Amino acid sequence: MQLPPLGLYIHLPWCERKCPYCDFNSHETSRVPEELYIRALLSDLRGELHFLQGRTIETLFIGGGTPSLFSASAIRQLMREIATMAPLAPTLEATMEANPGSAEAEKFHAFRDAGINRLSLGIQSFDDAHLEALGRVHTSDQALAAIEFARSARFDSFNLDLMHGLPGQTPRTAESDLRTAIAGNPAHLSWYQLTIEQNTVFHKRPPLLPVEDELSDIQECGEELLAVHGYAQYEVSAYSKPGFHCRHNRNYWSFGDYLGIGAGAHGKITFSDGRIQRFAKRRQPHDYMSSEPGDFVARSRTLGQRDTVGEYMMNALRLNDGFFLTEFSQNTRLDADVLSPLLTSLCERALLERSGDRVRATDAGRRFLDNVVAEFFVD
Repeated sequence: MQLPPLGLYIHLPWCERKCPYCDFNSHETSRVPEELYIRALLSDLRGELHFLQGRTIETLFIGGGTPSLFSASAIRQLMREIATMAPLAPTLEATMEANPGSAEAEKFHAFRDAGINRLSLGIQSFDDAHLEALGRVHTSDQALAAIEFARSARFDSFNLDLMHGLPGQTPRTAESDLRTAIAGNPAHLSWYQLTIEQNTVFHKRPPLLPVEDELSDIQECGEELLAVHGYAQYEVSAYSKPGFHCRHNRNYWSFGDYLGIGAGAHGKITFSDGRIQRFAKRRQPHDYMSSEPGDFVARSRTLGQRDTVGEYMMNALRLNDGFFLTEFSQNTRLDADVLSPLLTSLCERALLERSGDRVRATDAGRRFLDNVVAEFFVD
């Protein structure tokens, strides 16, 4: 039985300031405990090597938090030790998230030398008033400078993270943000609407956001602008130049496997007997760093049929191209017939469309994707 491709996610949970919209596992600090944390990461990975089952790691993604708060020497040590422990593909895509602040940008050359070959810059906006409203610690000028730093550091592939639907934003200022990002000529753009999540400052004290008509205008105008400049949308919020899809994230959306190391990191592993398991690591950094070898997992579960179907659709339907029914069977070990009644219903309601073996969301289905996916989780 052929196992899915394998990626590695590494979570570095600290940031300089917790943003009011952020619900990720991130913690403010003025000093990162690099040595202790790197040691814990490597111990965590060592205990997961049996999950490789003969596979190489195809992609690696260091997220956070703000990974670029770590020193270049710490990242170099981490990458070097990983390479001695696990087989890495010659075509490894190694992404690291970075903030555009001047202190982090100055490390970009060293991160490239350490083996990182793709950056994801958390820009969010090029408007200083919007950056302040979002609680960001960088300025518009620093964001523009970071793009040039990335290019001078030989990052041919870098992503810009950009939000829209911000407090006080208009369709005109949203378009200006996007035009500025496009002018930076990144290979990839993650362009997505700000949403208010629970357990955030914005949830407790909601800001005044653009109304629905304005959000619709922003989305429509932005998609047209991106297409005109050669950015093809391949996922709900992902746009790229030809050949520059994020392979790591695409592996998630295609129901591939991934190891997850670091405080609060999640992993998904398929076994040769067809079982699919999900894992979550200890969430609090102190608890994580205090864990003994083999004791990093906080919880794990084996997916039943309902959750397997629901989670597959939750990921695959995010892709513009959708999925093939043969891919569904190969990646879930389930017969595609389990989808038939619901697929028929959703196609009749013009939320999904089927062409031969391919299934994908319609324009209406994409607008109500959460509702579409929820139906697959119902018994």
